[in-house]
Amino acid sequence: MPDSSTTLLWQVIRQDDNGNQYRVGRYATRDEAQRVVDRLDVRGHKQLYWVERIGEPAR
Repeated sequence: MPDSSTTLLWQVIRQDDNGNQYRVGRYATRDEAQRVVDRLDVRGHKQLYWVERIGEPAR
């Protein structure tokens, strides 16, 4: 669990079958966020997951 001084610049986004997008979580590093995406992808859900830097334009 990050402490209050950690800057969480990366987020994992999930898109469901209807095109709705939700933030799964925020993370300090891109690598940390990508590990979350990789774990979720292995589960075989139909949802799409990706990493975005907070503050960048959405896809």
